[in-house]
Order: sequence, then C-alpha cells, then structure tokens
Amino acid sequence: QVQLVESGGGLVQPGGSLRLSCTASGKIFNIYNMTWHRQAPGNQRELVARIHRSGSTTYLDDVKGRFTISRDNTKPTTAYLQMNSLKPEDTGVYYCEAAVKTDWNVPVDDYWGQGTQVTVSS
Repeated sequence: QVQLVESGGGLVQPGGSLRLSCTASGKIFNIYNMTWHRQAPGNQRELVARIHRSGSTTYLDDVKGRFTISRDNTKPTTAYLQMNSLKPEDTGVYYCEAAVKTDWNVPVDDYWGQGTQVTVSS
C-alpha cells in the first residue's frame, strides 16, 4: 500500500558529505514522523534522526551537529538526511521509516524502505 524508496547512498571519504533522500508513495491519507535509522554489520539498528510533522527534530547524540534531517515543504512525503563530516563509524545501511495513515478511519502504521548503503572509507 505504501512504498518508501531511499537514494543517495554511496562511498565517501572520511570528512566528506552525502545527502540521502526518502520518498513515500502509494495510498497515503496522512504522513506523520519520518525517521532515518542505520544498521552497521554486527550491530543493532539504531535511530539516527527523526522529523515530526510539526517540524521538530530528534537526533542520535553521535550525529548531532553533523547530520540534518529535513522535509520538503512542497512534498511532505519526502525527507532528506544531510550528512556532513562523515566518519568511518557512520558506515552502514540507512533505512527510512514513515508513520502513515492510509485512510481517515485506520490507525497509523509504520512503513520501511529497503535501505541504502553508506560506506565511509579512505
């Protein structure tokens, strides 16, 4: 019913930047929080950044000051993650999650994208 597609991952040197995009499509009545998570090999998935419908944001302590999450005001189904000053420990698969109502009379449900690989290495 709802599809999330991430893009923008790749290989970057330490200190470099990447911008990830996440676009939701399908049967969307309303979309609330959009969140970026990441999972490094051998580690649990962790929340990196969240943007609420109000525009307020939450960040993992380790990325504060380096990463910025935003939403496209003209396309509220799209979120971005600007990642600066990247470190090798930022390497992992980055997943987008969205809290979506598919109709007025159904509860909010969470949908996930397939993930995009980010590798920070020299």
